[in-house]
Amino acid sequence: MPKWWLAIGRREHWQIAFQYGGIWGLKATARQIALWESLSQGDYVLFYARSPISGIIGYGTVRTIFRQNKPLWPEEVKENEVIWPYRFEFDVEYCLPQDRWKTSRVISDVVRALARGGFQAISKELANEFINLLVPEPSRPEVVEKKPISLHDEVKAKLLEIGRLQKLIVDGEYDMDGGKLDVVWRRIERAVPAYVFEVQIGGDLYHALGKLKHAFDLWNSNIFLVVAEEDVSQARELLAGTFHEIRGKVKLVEVEKVKELFKRKKEYRDFETELGIL
Repeated sequence: MPKWWLAIGRREHWQIAFQYGGIWGLKATARQIALWESLSQGDYVLFYARSPISGIIGYGTVRTIFRQNKPLWPEEVKENEVIWPYRFEFDVEYCLPQDRWKTSRVISDVVRALARGGFQAISKELANEFINLLVPEPSRPEVVEKKPISLHDEVKAKLLEIGRLQKLIVDGEYDMDGGKLDVVWRRIERAVPAYVFEVQIGGDLYHALGKLKHAFDLWNSNIFLVVAEEDVSQARELLAGTFHEIRGKVKLVEVEKVKELFKRKKEYRDFETELGIL
């Protein structure tokens, strides 16, 4: 069973951690080394940013554990000395956009008390409590107890997981000018959405295409409309008429193809894990 951890650091340290694809480090003290040695691939790590953020901003899963003698963080580079040599790489499961770190982070007396103790293991129950406060429901991991979901939410959840398997930062219900986008993928934490998905199963295709057009105009994102097979013709009609400006930009993807992509991606990742080449 995976363990849960709380990692505490300054805002600028987390920015660098995300910039370099997900990397964190611990000091060479007896306590920190013992904790580092207890880390395993697949463990979950909550990200806590210190003041002025003072709260949990995201979480991820441990990918690899290693020692490194190369300076990375500003203090190390300045002194040309490695301060946090006991490192691990992680995949981001969910992280708040940087402009929401202060306003949407998870903070409580319990979180503050834990943060004072430095890097540490925490219970799965407590971690899930924090995640339930932090993460929109479609983005939550399988370890968080879920209620039965609709086909619409199932497809959204699969798109989020496909993005994670692609080593991208994913968000469900992403804010855009007061509206919400179903799923977005970002290449790095501070970037605008590189991929935007709207899932419409027997829903309002006109409104979904309107949001995708706005995302393209705003960020030049790759835009995708996920629909049931029976809605493809209607979507093409709208793209030939009202939304002709994005006809060559938006990709129509049928629901079954998302399911097939998810299946293949998961099998490929599981095979890599089996071979130990991740």
